[in-house]
Amino acid sequence: MSLLSLALVALYASLALAVQPIKVQGSNFVNSVTGDRLQIIGVAYQPGGSAGFKPDSGIDPLSNGTECLRDAAIMQSLGVNAIRVYNVDPDLNHDMCASIFNDVGIYMIIDVNSPLGGESLVPGEQLEGSYNAGYLNHIFSVVEAFHNYNNVLGFFSGNEDMNDVPSGGPVPPYIRSVTRDLKNYIAKNSPRVIPVGYSAADVRDILADSWAYLSCDIDGNDNDMSRIDFFGLNSYSWCGSQATFESSQYNVLVDQFSKTTVPVFFSEYGCNKVLPRVFDEVQALYGSEMTGVMSGGLVYEYYEEVSNNFGLVWVYDNGTAELRTDYDNLQKQFNKLDSKALQSGNSTATKLTSPKCDASLISSTSFNNTFDIPSIPRGGQKLIDNGIPKPNNGKIVPVTDTKVTQNVYDSSGKLMTNLVIKPLPNDQSNNPSGTDSSGTGTGSATSPTSTKGAAGQLNVPATAAAAAAALLIYNIIF
Repeated sequence: MSLLSLALVALYASLALAVQPIKVQGSNFVNSVTGDRLQIIGVAYQPGGSAGFKPDSGIDPLSNGTECLRDAAIMQSLGVNAIRVYNVDPDLNHDMCASIFNDVGIYMIIDVNSPLGGESLVPGEQLEGSYNAGYLNHIFSVVEAFHNYNNVLGFFSGNEDMNDVPSGGPVPPYIRSVTRDLKNYIAKNSPRVIPVGYSAADVRDILADSWAYLSCDIDGNDNDMSRIDFFGLNSYSWCGSQATFESSQYNVLVDQFSKTTVPVFFSEYGCNKVLPRVFDEVQALYGSEMTGVMSGGLVYEYYEEVSNNFGLVWVYDNGTAELRTDYDNLQKQFNKLDSKALQSGNSTATKLTSPKCDASLISSTSFNNTFDIPSIPRGGQKLIDNGIPKPNNGKIVPVTDTKVTQNVYDSSGKLMTNLVIKPLPNDQSNNPSGTDSSGTGTGSATSPTSTKGAAGQLNVPATAAAAAAALLIYNIIF
């Protein structure tokens, strides 16, 4: 190896801690080294949707370094500092993807559950049976696979498990139990404390009770391991340029969470009932009326899938990507933000003591108001005490390739040349740059089918059944 090559390797190795771990301090996310507050400016990242999660084929969203490099460059230009990843296989190697996102100052929030059998809680009559040692082995495996990456901001113990009023009865105690087990496993087996939270459906009849139930303290000593460290909300109530702070009921959310003792943020947002999306809610979310209570949010979603009109970027089957108008509009909104002020804001606000769990915290007569949560399943405590067998531990590795090799087109169809990631110095997270990507391509517009993969978009489902399933999910949400 030449001296130049050795120097480059040393350079990139020195950048391996491009972001510092995030900790929870009261109701804020805080950089554990600088003490700066972190406002999440992020996107949901699930290439191909559920169809793109193929553990049997060695594929999950963070398994392909070439694709992650392309997407990290696009996201760095967009201005995001965090992604949410829904489905991961803990047996795969995620080192390159995690290291790429780390180098460009992008944090990762990882869901521990998956759609595969035995890897999530099953609602209804199977709820108790699905909470077993095999399930715990899976979610603990996810912790093992990701806990060495400094840019893992946190884990979601559940996503929309309480998605209607009836589910507010049996499900909440199990969410607290899973949260407890994850936090105990992290405390025993992880080199650092990593926050664990929950992502809630925007079911207004039980939203306040979900937050109150999960964030109170059963033991009364403000150190309850079953208490969530943060609360995410999947909210699509702001729709189009005619929406306002009041019509979207953002004001209601601010009032509701005004005394939160944990960080609260939008774990999904971006209504698509009015197209193209203009993302006016960005200015409200990061404005003075909300930042005192909320910690930002994640736009749903990065990839366009099944023509659902939620995506910011088309990705074709040959790896080519094309920015959509929604990407341009979101970037323009992000570029209006005073990101330095947001990320360096006062993080020393008085920490409110978590209320002791009590039936009086619950307003709905149909929501669970008891706090006798299930004990850990047989065999689960042994996993915590000894660690899971043969864990697949990830690690940050040097990122020596910075240039994107696939073709990327702007929203007008022009090829974007010299697209690269730009590694950041230690302690820095990514922020909007103030520069728009629209119109940065070169040459004339081209036909997607002639240059970007005649087989169509990567995310088009292979079967009519997959399309029907996607439509069903869409109808459930809206």
